[in-house]
Amino acid sequence: MKWIRYKLRQLFYVYRHEFYLTFHDGGILLFFLFLPFIYPVLYSLIYNPEVVRDVKMVVVDHDLTPTSRELVRRIDATQEAWVVGYAADLNEGRRAMDSHHCYAILEIPEGFERHVGRLEAAKAVMYCEMSLLLRYRGFLVATTNVAMDMGAQITEQRVDEVAPLAETLATGDLMSIGNISMGNIENGFDSFIMPGIVILILHQCLILATCMAGGAKREDPRLIGYRPVNEMPSVSMTMLGQMLCYITIIFVPSIFLYHYVPLIFAFPMAGNPFAELVFLLPMVIAALSLGFVIQGFVGQRESVFVVWVVTSVMFLFLSGLTWPRFAMPGFWKAVSDIVPATWGMEGFIRMNTNGATLAQVRDPYIYLWILAAGYFAIAYCVHRWIIRPKLRPDLKFTEV
Repeated sequence: MKWIRYKLRQLFYVYRHEFYLTFHDGGILLFFLFLPFIYPVLYSLIYNPEVVRDVKMVVVDHDLTPTSRELVRRIDATQEAWVVGYAADLNEGRRAMDSHHCYAILEIPEGFERHVGRLEAAKAVMYCEMSLLLRYRGFLVATTNVAMDMGAQITEQRVDEVAPLAETLATGDLMSIGNISMGNIENGFDSFIMPGIVILILHQCLILATCMAGGAKREDPRLIGYRPVNEMPSVSMTMLGQMLCYITIIFVPSIFLYHYVPLIFAFPMAGNPFAELVFLLPMVIAALSLGFVIQGFVGQRESVFVVWVVTSVMFLFLSGLTWPRFAMPGFWKAVSDIVPATWGMEGFIRMNTNGATLAQVRDPYIYLWILAAGYFAIAYCVHRWIIRPKLRPDLKFTEV
């Protein structure tokens, strides 16, 4: 019992001392408070609204027939495109696009109606400037849907002309196509990417704050006004005390990240918030442990910005959010497997977007606990045999 009480006193001392250090360090507070509260809001506002509507289009109609005008009328009636006018030729349409009076040109060649009447392939060409992929996607969806709808109606009319009794057998589209987007009703880019980005932000907040705290341990206390070194002899209690302190501080920001950001911006929210919190716990522990490992390579507080630049983009691409993991080469897939954010994003997106339960994300959950245990063991070795011996001479500094 004396040994247990001694260890608990060590743990409480480190926990209290780390609170003091954290709330007297503006750099660490920046990562704990600014990143989780400001970054997701800024990212969400950039891509809001998620879907572009009524984007301007100019038509170059060389056919000037009822069928070509019907095509233009239907495209203009879609929510994605807005036909603002006609151009005499393609050069005039290009000048309108260069001056940003429009963002797409629909060119209908001569003989469009004649080809339609002969049931031949009638082609219309769309030119779109690519400064924003969302605009291109909207134009492509609008023109494709209108072309398929007009083609189905023309085919139905021709069948009725050839065999009038065929209408009694089948009417309308013989093979209708319906699109239901599971977990992303609006097909918006924001709803697609932000549920994963908020988890990456949480992951990076923990790693960067931990790395900056590691750099602060090498600062001269006479320069920063307090001793940033825990002098407890137990490495494990020091690490656990710091970890509990950081988990306590990040608790409210993490709830804001994974629950209130989707609530504010109407992102998909099909999961159980308590189950999501339970799922994210091993990712938080794994991220903190990874930060403790990186502390062995952080010699100064400013070095954390190098870690930020190197890891943020790399972790985003390795997560599978922008490129599927099954299409990655074996080496990079293995690297992504040891990044806690990879499994955190995969499991959280399943729970938050598609309503999966904790049992249905069992594999990512187990992998996160394995990473947490593995990184904690590596971090203990780094602190016990690398960081502590380097810091031991610093303990002779005069108290201030």
